[in-house]
Amino acid sequence: MKITGIRTRPYFFELNRLMGDSNFPKGNVSMSGMVVYVDTDEGVSGISISSPEVSRHIKTLEPWLIGKDPKGVKGLWKIMIDAVFKGGNEGLMNDGIGAIDVAIWDLKAKINNEPLWKTLGGSTRYVKVYASGIDMPLSDQQIADFYENAASQGISAGKLKVGIDRTSDIRRIGIMAESLKKSGKSVQLLIDSNEYWGPKQAIRNIRAIEEKFEIFWVEEPARRWDYRGLRKVSESVTAAVATGENLADIKDFTPLFQHEAIDIAQIGIGTSGITGLMKVADMAYGYEIPVSLMNSPVNYEAAAASAIPNHIMMEIFHDRDAGILSTDSTIEDGYLVLGDTPGNGLSIDEAALKKLPMDSGGNSGSLPPARRRGAGLIEVPISEPDSLDT
Repeated sequence: MKITGIRTRPYFFELNRLMGDSNFPKGNVSMSGMVVYVDTDEGVSGISISSPEVSRHIKTLEPWLIGKDPKGVKGLWKIMIDAVFKGGNEGLMNDGIGAIDVAIWDLKAKINNEPLWKTLGGSTRYVKVYASGIDMPLSDQQIADFYENAASQGISAGKLKVGIDRTSDIRRIGIMAESLKKSGKSVQLLIDSNEYWGPKQAIRNIRAIEEKFEIFWVEEPARRWDYRGLRKVSESVTAAVATGENLADIKDFTPLFQHEAIDIAQIGIGTSGITGLMKVADMAYGYEIPVSLMNSPVNYEAAAASAIPNHIMMEIFHDRDAGILSTDSTIEDGYLVLGDTPGNGLSIDEAALKKLPMDSGGNSGSLPPARRRGAGLIEVPISEPDSLDT
């Protein structure tokens, strides 16, 4: 079997409610995605999900893979990494490598006629999960509804967006905590400030929050590469420091591990695909650091979590299927239960996909990537305007 080409199909859609964090607290409903197909000469294709901006970078990588045997996934990953050596495995090029890598792993599992979690060496179909609302724009009632719904599925851990106003954060964390208690289990509270704070500001805010609640982890309490600041936060609060979702490559995690800057490593397709995230997970295991897989549309990347011995729980969020995506996994008693469909379990409703627009129609098509002015460096007043509004 040989790879014959790579196809992409962008799509744009709207969520049924706002999503946002401290950097864009007003939130957004416009979203986008792109199906990536790695085709072969035997009519079998591997699929993954990326973003429309990555299409050109995927086409740049395509010639390096034409004619190659898709079963050699790790070798193909290295070919792509070497191909981008001069510019580096960063940004959209890293996203392209990740999307192709996930699709080729899907292809290999289909060739093996087994689910991806077994191809990767997983020994269990059960992956513990936590609920993530990306919920800064939500009202108190909407927050309660979201985490009560999670609790009804046996999920007892939840992550709330924080950072702009301490008083509001404490009130909202309380709402999440009470909602999750309805699971009937011991609750784990996670907070995420999305690099909005500087280290000293993070310490003050987290300590104040910890006077009211036991926090399991604080996510991105300082800038992702700031190993000095992250370590300072970790040493100054009782919660674990988690970060990594916006790091691209194993080299980016190395200084964080070497300088004991983080307590939990967060990985996902953005960590150079499944091959890349598994490398980071192995390195974290050597440092006795647990890892947590980040969310993905309809949780189709969960197969990797099954094969990681130091994985603790995976982020889930369910509003990005666009009416076209589905998997064979289900949530039962706080766990994502992986299915037995050959491949990564991701299915595309091709008829529904054809009905979705291929361009944004003038909208951004994704959550705004901008930062609020001064975030991570100074105290940002509550009244400070969003960077997008200036």
